[in-house]
Amino acid sequence: MAVDRRPPSDVMFYLSQLLSFVLQPLTWVGAMFALALWCVSRKRMLGLALGWGALGLLVVLGWQPLPDVLLRGLEAQYPMPPWAASASAPEWQRYAGIVVLGGALEPAWVRAGNGQVALNGAAERMTVPVALMRQHPLLQLLFTGGDGSWPATGEPEAMQAREFFESLGVRIDRMRFEAASRTTYENAVFSAALPRVDKSRPWLLVTSAWHMPRALATFRAEGWNVTPYPVDYRTGTRTPWTRYSLGKSVWRWQLALHEWVGLLAYRIAGRA
Repeated sequence: MAVDRRPPSDVMFYLSQLLSFVLQPLTWVGAMFALALWCVSRKRMLGLALGWGALGLLVVLGWQPLPDVLLRGLEAQYPMPPWAASASAPEWQRYAGIVVLGGALEPAWVRAGNGQVALNGAAERMTVPVALMRQHPLLQLLFTGGDGSWPATGEPEAMQAREFFESLGVRIDRMRFEAASRTTYENAVFSAALPRVDKSRPWLLVTSAWHMPRALATFRAEGWNVTPYPVDYRTGTRTPWTRYSLGKSVWRWQLALHEWVGLLAYRIAGRA
């Protein structure tokens, strides 16, 4: 097993943090309400219009079919390889291993209170690779994920991932961990620098289906020979029009907007 702690660059990380804040729909609602309060004593009609507009936006944000359209557009781009449904398919023998992207574990401060590794809503990123490694004893696992929180907690996600995989019986000699990356671009660059990792060999790339377009484009731009193995789907072929939940829908809006804008930004920067 190898754990790499290369010092990361900061620019893309802080830009991604800023992007995450700006693309939160409730940030827009709060800004509109604040502007409405500021305007109401100066330009009453404008202030009232902004206030009602913010309220209307808040109501619309809770209707789940809308963000699901954006998420479905991401998730449908790269389906799982058709041969992967069969554990006995000969194609499995070609692959050096599985590259697992971080993002499925709760922050270190959650674990600090109880000592347990906690999975979040993207848990399939962690559980599916374990099942694949049990079915295919020759596959190696490469987990990539550092401390993506701000301010930093000091504990890379890779450390929690190691504890999780070991608790499920995955042998240490079948795993490698990259513990410095904080962005998808750094996942690809820092993982390639690990000892005895040959990115020219075929690898399966495991991440959430909605994150796969950006992740796959980034890894391939960095010379990785990767095949998409999407997990953690959030949408189906359709969403019932009656689905309404402000909490769930706002989170879906944030996921979709972050990925679409992030994919555009990576392409402009030549990283995807």
